[in-house]
Amino acid sequence: MNVNIWLATIISVAVVSLVSLIGVFFLALKSDKLEKIQLILVALATGGLLGGAFVHLIPEAFEAFKNPVIASIAMVLGFLMFFILERFLHWQHKHTTAHINGGIKPFGTINIVADALHNFLDGILIGAAYLYNPEIGLATTLAVLLHEIPQEIGDFGILIRAGFSIKKALFFNFASACSSFIGAILVLSFQGSAGVISKAVLPLAAGGFIYLAAADLIPELHTEKTIKNSIYQFITLIFGVGILFLLHMLEGH
Repeated sequence: MNVNIWLATIISVAVVSLVSLIGVFFLALKSDKLEKIQLILVALATGGLLGGAFVHLIPEAFEAFKNPVIASIAMVLGFLMFFILERFLHWQHKHTTAHINGGIKPFGTINIVADALHNFLDGILIGAAYLYNPEIGLATTLAVLLHEIPQEIGDFGILIRAGFSIKKALFFNFASACSSFIGAILVLSFQGSAGVISKAVLPLAAGGFIYLAAADLIPELHTEKTIKNSIYQFITLIFGVGILFLLHMLEGH
């Protein structure tokens, strides 16, 4: 066991996970101002999810599975898995909040699960990169860090929109980010089987990202009625996709 590789990987994953606390910068905002930018953050998250799915995860899933039909079926299964999960959450939400005003919207929990899967993959990616070459590991960490910043801002906005308090949104965002430690430890401990695990998770995460963006976030954006703010949202959504595409180009794929 190479202690230096383990140490470098864990430090890198810790730094990336801490980005999930970027929402702390919104603590100074008053509730009315935070409410005004919620849908902008949701639009950024929608673009990030679509970009993450169509620019990163789906091409990697096709490459990993070789057979595009099997990869596509796995993505549909991922989509359906999140559909079933949300149906269960809606049922639970209906029964537990029948006599309570407010409550957490199910898409907030869906986002936490999808984000945890994505961060799990990031942990595998960083660990595998360090095993290959420390310099590649550092470069990979930087790439993951860059795409995590806009994504985590968007994720924070989703949780706030779903009804989480700022403190709870920060906590659950960080908790889901910590799944990257599991991915990193798996790839370092079981180098032979980690590839199989990541191969299975790739299309599931892609399906989850598409489901969350299409079924939950875009309908939230449709609640905005003014043309001016709708245009801002569309621009922000395209910006979110564009960031993921730019990072894909910079990574040299």
